[in-house]
Amino acid sequence: ADADHGGQRLAFAAPPLLRGGPADAADVDPVVEILGIDPADVVGARWCDNGPGWLGVLVRDADTVLAIDNRRASLLTMQGVHDKVGVVGLHPAGGEISLEVRALIPGGSHEDPVTGSLNAAVGQWLVADGTLPSSYIAAQGTALGRRGRVHVDHDGTDLWVGGHTVVGVTGEVALSAGP
Repeated sequence: ADADHGGQRLAFAAPPLLRGGPADAADVDPVVEILGIDPADVVGARWCDNGPGWLGVLVRDADTVLAIDNRRASLLTMQGVHDKVGVVGLHPAGGEISLEVRALIPGGSHEDPVTGSLNAAVGQWLVADGTLPSSYIAAQGTALGRRGRVHVDHDGTDLWVGGHTVVGVTGEVALSAGP
């Protein structure tokens, strides 16, 4: 992590994608149906896998992202979906926030309030194709009552993902190499 990138925030350079490119309808359609998204509202879908295995779904706007009932994420596992799903949509131009992000995780916690890996992969996708400018701010956690802000900045070489952090736990761990 680059603790001083931008002078104010912790940030990391986005890792390369392990899997990218367009996602097949066979992978996207069940997710869209389970999450209650109107298929006509889906603008694009790509693999955004930089390790965790994200399926990225771009919908028509931020309101469509926020309209997803967060209880539906629990249905993903029950319906056989095992990929983590990132649903994103643009905010109106001219505001502070450019993109709304939801990280829906089958099983377990169901939705992550702020997700560096997803924002990194989505940034690589949407900056490269011109949907977003080289620097923007994404909002995440809104549906959970959180105010996550993720700052994304492509410096010409790397895509940096960062934000302000709050230390929740500090301490030390002793690890041994064997018994």
